[in-house]
Amino acid sequence: MSNQSIDTRNLCLMTGNANPELAKKISEHIDVRLCDTFVGRFKNGETQVMISESIRGKDIFIIQPTSQPVNDNLMDLLIMADACKRASAHSITAVVPYYAYARQDRKTRGREPISAKLVANLMAAAGMTRVITVDLHAGQIQGFFDIPVDHLAAAPVIAGYFNQQKYENEIVVVSPDLGGVTRARKLADYLNTSIAIIEKRRPRPGEAEVMSIIGDVRGKTAIMIDDIVDTAGSLCEGAKALKRLGASKILAACTHAVLSDPAIDRINNSDIEQLVITDTIPLPEDKQSDKITVLSMAPSLGDVILHIQSRRSVSQLFRD
Repeated sequence: MSNQSIDTRNLCLMTGNANPELAKKISEHIDVRLCDTFVGRFKNGETQVMISESIRGKDIFIIQPTSQPVNDNLMDLLIMADACKRASAHSITAVVPYYAYARQDRKTRGREPISAKLVANLMAAAGMTRVITVDLHAGQIQGFFDIPVDHLAAAPVIAGYFNQQKYENEIVVVSPDLGGVTRARKLADYLNTSIAIIEKRRPRPGEAEVMSIIGDVRGKTAIMIDDIVDTAGSLCEGAKALKRLGASKILAACTHAVLSDPAIDRINNSDIEQLVITDTIPLPEDKQSDKITVLSMAPSLGDVILHIQSRRSVSQLFRD
């Protein structure tokens, strides 16, 4: 989308240290420069923010996923928002492609926090007036906010990539658990194909055991889809089960590649031939693999920013 018909003089893009490369791509896509902002550390580790130009009356978009190191990046985001609020910004939108603490979105046993709600409260208290995010772990987290939330899906970007590939066998989209069926169905609709579901249980935290697979995968190209890949245990166990049941090729895709150790070793030694991820979280040098393909969410995020700035429908953009 071109910004030629949109007045971007009041638009100000900022980035912290979480994913400056993504911020640069968004800046280039919408042809709006990044504001001169310094985000560093005092000697005792506290966040230091300095904005080197006037932002009075500006519409600020802070591009800062809360990926590793999670607490540092979250505090950077909050302090940047506070600095903008105190500098008389007109509005402050947090562009948080990866929303941390989303996996604790409810109490499953006594004396547990609901940290996803706590983070939402912190963002609002820091002065943010809107949030843009991608593939929340649980969609109901949008309701934790008392400010507008634009919730993007990575499925169109991932589907666009797979639609360009030529596979010999029929494709089936596989949900790695019962909770991911809606996500798998959405991707399957884009690819015009069927779905299968892996039924699993977790005997211990961080461990997954495949019980059965619902659907037909024999002789097909199976694409497992998830929102987050952390240690890749569930993904690799799912790939084993798909191979055992006769899938001819096993691929995987996810939006947020957290890839905590030993994820890369597991993926490299698994039956997964390719893992397609997005750049909501930057992929460091030590986590690169020949099996990993990175797609960019910058065009989608940039288009949403332009739609918000020009007061146009964001949902229409999703439909398009």
